[in-house]
Amino acid sequence: FTRRVEDYDIGYRSVIGPVGEWFLAVRLRLAKGSTQESSEKTKALLSQRSATQPLAQPSCGSVFKNPENDYAARLIEACGLKGYTVGGANVSEQHANFILNQNNATAEDIESLIEIIQTQVEQRMGVALACEVEIVGEPARGYAHGGVSEQ
Repeated sequence: FTRRVEDYDIGYRSVIGPVGEWFLAVRLRLAKGSTQESSEKTKALLSQRSATQPLAQPSCGSVFKNPENDYAARLIEACGLKGYTVGGANVSEQHANFILNQNNATAEDIESLIEIIQTQVEQRMGVALACEVEIVGEPARGYAHGGVSEQ
């Protein structure tokens, strides 16, 4: 079946729509423009992202949503957590809002590191970081912070 854009409330890093549905494919209607200009903008964006984010290393991308008027990465870095490691998971030195799988990290390693980051940022900076990633399945160790169901 097909849904229309009107079926969703689309915002910055959020889409609210029918519960339990996933996007499998999309058809986009784009404005006409210059292919060369689009290509140049895309290359510039990818270059900027490569310079500031650990795109060549295994991760799930940005872990936390940016709080209003601030950046999760800045808060994590201000707490001295860049490079912090739990098991095989560590906070990227390049961008603090990325957790990297450096050495066969387990789900428990990653969930523990998420919880440590959230606790430290809340205690030191007074900001509760909400997860941008969604833990699918049963939490590895009863992780319940950030809206994931409790065990």
